[in-house]
Amino acid sequence: MVNGEPREQNRFPHELYDSLMNGIRHMIPFVVGGGILMAVSFMFGVNAADVKDPSYNPIAALLYAIGHGNGFALMVPILAGFIAYGISGTLALAPGMIGGLIAASTGSGFFGGILAGYLSGYFIRLLNQLCRKFPKGLVNLRNVLLYPVVSVLFTGVVMYEVVAYPMSVFNNWLVACLSSFQGSSLEILGLILGAMMAVDLGGPINKAAYTFGLAMISAGNYYPMAAIMAGGLVPPIGIGLATVLFKKKFDAEDRDQGKTYFLLGASFITESAMPVAAKDVFRIIPSSIVGSAIAGAMTMAFHVALPAPHGGVFVLPVVQGGLTQQMLYLLSILTGVVVTALMIGLLRKNITEKQSDAQKEDEPSPLPAALKG
Repeated sequence: MVNGEPREQNRFPHELYDSLMNGIRHMIPFVVGGGILMAVSFMFGVNAADVKDPSYNPIAALLYAIGHGNGFALMVPILAGFIAYGISGTLALAPGMIGGLIAASTGSGFFGGILAGYLSGYFIRLLNQLCRKFPKGLVNLRNVLLYPVVSVLFTGVVMYEVVAYPMSVFNNWLVACLSSFQGSSLEILGLILGAMMAVDLGGPINKAAYTFGLAMISAGNYYPMAAIMAGGLVPPIGIGLATVLFKKKFDAEDRDQGKTYFLLGASFITESAMPVAAKDVFRIIPSSIVGSAIAGAMTMAFHVALPAPHGGVFVLPVVQGGLTQQMLYLLSILTGVVVTALMIGLLRKNITEKQSDAQKEDEPSPLPAALKG
């Protein structure tokens, strides 16, 4: 209830939002831990984690294995599982996480994980309705045996047979469209790639651009990854800078989170910007898109080549072309960051103390208590 008026008519949209944020809150520690360890591993060398490479370093290999092979591997399953949990509780965790794992393994990715979470959560709710007259003496048997088997089977079949193929086709189509720009203006390609990194802050469009960058690296073209990395760095750092420059436009919680965005953004963890951005999508996302697009276009205009597929500013030393190109790369990123922060400052209105209190009451904290400090 808000201001004494029922919110029943808006219950379903709020439930969709709250369950999504529940998944994001629980996903963030995996993204942060995995992403930063990956970034540190690249400081030993781009291929230092590859045992077949002359630059192989066992410490880098260990850090990369923990961060990428485990931390990032759990990101989508955790997201899906806790979206489902936010809808139907503990019984939805198993089908949600398994659905998220299927999404990650079949190329459905982040968006597929979201679908798996909602699918699992609402299927458990349907089962609760169908089994509401279940004999009380058999409730434990229902929860331990019937629900897990039926829900996991249903989610798995839908994810494999319905979701996986169209999502993989969609991602392949996006990569093919981006590849068509290779023979035309590099600046336009950089602008598009940079913008894509900020459109959904780690979602399917972001991941399509990143996949394209990986494909180009394997083909020996390192320009797209520079634009992609720059575009992914801008949103968190830009939002963080906005919370510092325009303190009256953010509540205390967002300002506290903004302080963490400098390190998270510098580590190329674009997903970290989701909690604050989700509270004001129509101002923060467009601002991030513009800043990221400018940064991406500038890296292409300067012909910055980056052979590292992750690592953020920690892989600055591996930018090809020496100190001059490295400084131009930093200039591109900083320009995008400043543009994003200034646009947010111009578009957002000051938040009054009353609005801040109401926001705290209506919206869950985007970070788990363990990360608030």
